[in-house]
Amino acid sequence: MRSGKLLILLVGCAIAGGAAAATVVVDGHVQVEQSSVARPGRGTTMHDVKARFGAPEKEYPAVGKPPITRWDYPAFSVFFEYNRVVHSVVHG
Repeated sequence: MRSGKLLILLVGCAIAGGAAAATVVVDGHVQVEQSSVARPGRGTTMHDVKARFGAPEKEYPAVGKPPITRWDYPAFSVFFEYNRVVHSVVHG
């Protein structure tokens, strides 16, 4: 049963794109190695993200309520709620 839950967790992380450079299982516990890729922090505005990282390679239109927008850069993706960063994910 424990292995099944761990497998589901790892598959979910893989589908989500992974937020770190490496995911390792040690003694049945998932350990994540943090990435050193520079990316915008939570609360940063769209304007400030473009000023620091330049124009994204691809911009996806906002979806849902509240509106969530995604911008893709070569090494990471940024997710905005309205015009503020809520999360950034390093590409695996």
